[in-house]
Amino acid sequence: MPTPRPPGPIAVADLDLAELGGDVLSFHCADTPEGDVHALVRLRGRPVGTVLGHVPPGADPARTLAALARERLTGHREPPPETYGDLPRTSVVVATRERAGQLARALDSLLAQDHPDYEVVVVDNAPRTGATRELVERTYTGRVRYVREDAPGLAAAHNRGVAAADGTVIAFTDDDVVADPHWLTALTGPFTDDPRIGCVTGLILPARLRTPAQVLLESHGGFAKGFTPRTYDPERPPADQPLFPFTAGSFGSGANMAFRATALRDAGGFDPATGTGTPARGGDDLYAFVAVLAAGHRLRYTPDALVRHHHRETWQDLRDQAYGYGAGLTACLTALAVRRPALLPALLARLPRGLAHARAMTAARTASPGPAAPGAPGAPVTGPAAPGEHGAYHHPWPRSLSRLERRGMLYGPVGYARARLRAARGRAREAG
Repeated sequence: MPTPRPPGPIAVADLDLAELGGDVLSFHCADTPEGDVHALVRLRGRPVGTVLGHVPPGADPARTLAALARERLTGHREPPPETYGDLPRTSVVVATRERAGQLARALDSLLAQDHPDYEVVVVDNAPRTGATRELVERTYTGRVRYVREDAPGLAAAHNRGVAAADGTVIAFTDDDVVADPHWLTALTGPFTDDPRIGCVTGLILPARLRTPAQVLLESHGGFAKGFTPRTYDPERPPADQPLFPFTAGSFGSGANMAFRATALRDAGGFDPATGTGTPARGGDDLYAFVAVLAAGHRLRYTPDALVRHHHRETWQDLRDQAYGYGAGLTACLTALAVRRPALLPALLARLPRGLAHARAMTAARTASPGPAAPGAPGAPVTGPAAPGEHGAYHHPWPRSLSRLERRGMLYGPVGYARARLRAARGRAREAG
């Protein structure tokens, strides 16, 4: 069997229409809009879907993609108008480590938000140099707050941000994203509508699709969760997710999430033995989602809250990511069993089916080269293909990546135990 040809680069575009197939209100493309193009389609500014199409040389890319949108997104209606009340005071927390160049790009987008009342807090996690502090103090003085967290790990950095935040809502994003100007308004608006909402997550789309690794990740789901808003209520478990609430991979991702500050603090914040930068490799966001739901709060997913994510560029990055997703999943489940023993009976009852489903999902990705379900590899439940995502990807998921994911799942509990041990030793050194 011939070796599949690595996928080539795909241009990333943003197309705003008055109606599907109607007048083009705006068009922007991060690359030369020729050849294969992955376009976000908006209706009067509101995201409704994506199309993947080919723009021939000399063709008008906006008109070509508008025609594809009319053909492939038939039946989509303009979203209802937003009717938020007074938006809550919000703190945006960005954890970072030695990536000042990427951080500057993210901060520029965060400072351009249309939200009327917010602050930006940068948490410098276990820094080796003063580059991040210098950037914030030199370029963003008076507009961005700088705090430092010496304990390594994303969850520890997020907890430091929670302690420093003064908002009634605390939003989190990463240093490798570019936030849409309306992101924070859309992400925090649902808190004003429903006092039972404890967490809101949003849409994550690629900023670039230039390398084979980036294209492969996005062609099998990336981080997107679709274009249909959804509310998850622990009092009314969703019928299509029998593993709920242990289906955190379908709720959202850490690069685009916000919590009611009281709900997150009452839940104990993030487990510092999880997350990137610890032996657990991930799972910090998944743990927080389940913890807030387990406390009786609702979780809302809204595609109006959009960030563009700069996917990792190399094959080794993708290998590390696949392993980390698997490890983070089972590290999260272990953390829930250790820190929330009341959930243990429900977790044990669902665990065999959940792990079998996760294994089946990795096998299905390997067997099927088409567009995958939304959600990062390793998510215990991802569901059907995301509504509004249409394209013609034909890149099979390598079996080696599925094997790495499964190996990560086996390692996750060990990684979590190692992370807890390391944290305990750190506390002992500080006390001594």
